[in-house]
Amino acid sequence: MIDLPAAPMLATPVETFALPVNWFAEPKWDGFRALAARDADGSPVLRSRGGSDLAAAFPEITDAIRQLDSPVVLDGELVVWEETRLAFERLTQRLHRRGAAAQRAAAAWPAHYVVFDLLHVDGRSLFARPYVERRRALEDLFRRKSLSAPWTLCPSTGDAEVARRWLSWSAAGVEGCVFKDGTESYRPGARSWRKYRVRDTLEMVVGAVTGPPTRPRSLLLGRHDAQGRLRYAGRTSTLSAAHARGLDGFLHPVQTDHPWGGRSFSAGWGSQEKLTVSLVVPETVVEVSADVSRDARGRLRHPVRFVRVRADMPPEEVPPF
Repeated sequence: MIDLPAAPMLATPVETFALPVNWFAEPKWDGFRALAARDADGSPVLRSRGGSDLAAAFPEITDAIRQLDSPVVLDGELVVWEETRLAFERLTQRLHRRGAAAQRAAAAWPAHYVVFDLLHVDGRSLFARPYVERRRALEDLFRRKSLSAPWTLCPSTGDAEVARRWLSWSAAGVEGCVFKDGTESYRPGARSWRKYRVRDTLEMVVGAVTGPPTRPRSLLLGRHDAQGRLRYAGRTSTLSAAHARGLDGFLHPVQTDHPWGGRSFSAGWGSQEKLTVSLVVPETVVEVSADVSRDARGRLRHPVRFVRVRADMPPEEVPPF
């Protein structure tokens, strides 16, 4: 039986793009982190970062693991392409499907496994080997086995200018870059890799708040669609005390009908927990800083950072949903 790490190696967020000497950059994909392995008897393993068994939900990946002719342990990211972008929402829709339903989903929304680390191969463990050696072994594995879809070899570079060009792939679902020390071993659970996320500055209309409108805890944000309807697009993270005070006088409780009247809002992507909100007159525009994780309809998957009130901008000038 091959030993899988109890947890994958992780990354710490950083605010600036920096690639030190002897470090390497890889694209940060908008997908599910997963460990993949083939045991000596051919048994496939596909496990999430949290330890959940994903094998039944992604039969095309499980079949590809079975076809490997020797024991191996890989670290990577499950992704689904839909037209010209990575579709995270398709991954979430596939998570709990089994049997025939999983096979139908695999045909409709096939997954790829983007491999960025090799931890065991040819009867030897690579955990203690530095990143540069594991990377050479991974490239050699792809070459020797002629691996192709659903296998994908993650790009890697020590050239900062090449890595910066990857940031322009954000429209396709590349969230940023992960930086790795070329001399470091693979340390399960350690957060010594670094991750830099691309962020956009956006204008949004405030349609509701959590907490009182005079001192909101967070803002629920929207944009108008082509028919002029205010569509929910996401919410901010918890506001600082200074930001909450600065919004006093801008947010007014609704006295008449509201486009979001009667609807509920979840606490987060995929969460069943419902927020307690107060609807406000959708007349206040704010500027926020957001990462590039969106669903197919353009909604923000992660809470965004409040930057400032745009008192100079009327709602009708905010870009459409």
